[in-house]
Amino acid sequence: MKVRSTTILGMIHNGVAAIGGDGQVTLGNTVVKHNTKKIRKLYGGKVMCGFAGSAADAFTLLGRFEEKLEQFRGNVERSVVELAADWRTDKYLRKLEAMLAVVSEDHTFIVSGNGDVIEPDDQIVAIGSGGMYALAAARMLVKYSDLKTEEIVHEALKTASDICIYTNDKINVEVLEDKKDA
Repeated sequence: MKVRSTTILGMIHNGVAAIGGDGQVTLGNTVVKHNTKKIRKLYGGKVMCGFAGSAADAFTLLGRFEEKLEQFRGNVERSVVELAADWRTDKYLRKLEAMLAVVSEDHTFIVSGNGDVIEPDDQIVAIGSGGMYALAAARMLVKYSDLKTEEIVHEALKTASDICIYTNDKINVEVLEDKKDA
């Protein structure tokens, strides 16, 4: 699925989980909004999710994902797998055009309508049109800087906004602190 609409980047680094997204909304090749929020905290603030693609489709999926989190008592792994299974097999959901990036205190996932549930080895997830630019920047910042997790997310998204025309620099970042540090 080719998603040209946003950039979402999430990660876990040094015991801190963070996710961020740009604020641009486009309709075709026209910018119609500059500062929307495409990331949400779910399940009492224990899970964060960002979306790329059609907003209406993404909100439908966010609602379904929240239901799965409730059904499986916050088990993120089980919830993303069940969402992907429903998404792939349900006649209505199968037509939705969006992707989700999911971050909890100890897991990161990309979930797609093709039934993909990907948990990257480096705990960095990126989706959307500028996702690969943000991913590359985040990997280099992890390797060569001492920035905090939320700073890495912000700077990597800023880098993507400098390259991708569907990504702007109105960046929102949400953070979950590791319970062990609290």
